[in-house]
Amino acid sequence: MLIQGKHPRNQKMLPAFSDGLVEVEQPDKSKYLQEVFMGFFENTRKPQGFGGKLMVKMMNSGHSKLAQWGFTKICAKPDAKVLDIGCGGGANIAKWLDKCVNGHVTGLDYSEVSVAESGKLNAAAIKQGKCNIVQGDVSSMPFADESFDCVSSFETVYFWPGLEKCFAEVNRVMKSGGTFLICNESDGTNAADEKWTEKIGGMKIYNEKQLRTALEAVGFGNVESHSDAKKHWLCIVAKK
Repeated sequence: MLIQGKHPRNQKMLPAFSDGLVEVEQPDKSKYLQEVFMGFFENTRKPQGFGGKLMVKMMNSGHSKLAQWGFTKICAKPDAKVLDIGCGGGANIAKWLDKCVNGHVTGLDYSEVSVAESGKLNAAAIKQGKCNIVQGDVSSMPFADESFDCVSSFETVYFWPGLEKCFAEVNRVMKSGGTFLICNESDGTNAADEKWTEKIGGMKIYNEKQLRTALEAVGFGNVESHSDAKKHWLCIVAKK
């Protein structure tokens, strides 16, 4: 925009003068919208603020079909002790509570927003002593050795800080004979999914071989994989 003559006193940041004209830089709307978009999707990694609250609610609904599919690949006793890592909005904690009616489910997330939202969704179970939500880091979890019969991770291993290190920590907190369930909407074979790694900081998509290799390297055995080739979904079930 060009302003003729003298600029008003409250006009700030007038970067250039030419022939009595003052040139005022205008914001790049498309760039601004892109930054807003990118900032919102950073909430997939660590939900924060209002955008984070919105994101975890979207995750609860958006990942529901993947979770339902993943749960068909695992068996758990009614009294199992379960850990859901990266619990997000808490929808999968609720699914575990339905599956293990006499058990106990712990949710872990390093996002304060996720911990709060998971707590709200599962408030009744928490009050009954059947559930608790903990803020923490998967690479150094605040649990004793061999605490859980089952551990799950839905759409979160993309963001774990060092796959083998985190898998070793999962192995540590699992009981002997326990089951580790990993469910991903991206199986590492769809080139179109790589766009998300460019938009979301710290995200890495793994294929079946990479996950299997990392699991076996830290002591997991009997690693089974299931896939939906059409949707590029991947489910890994590993035994300790």
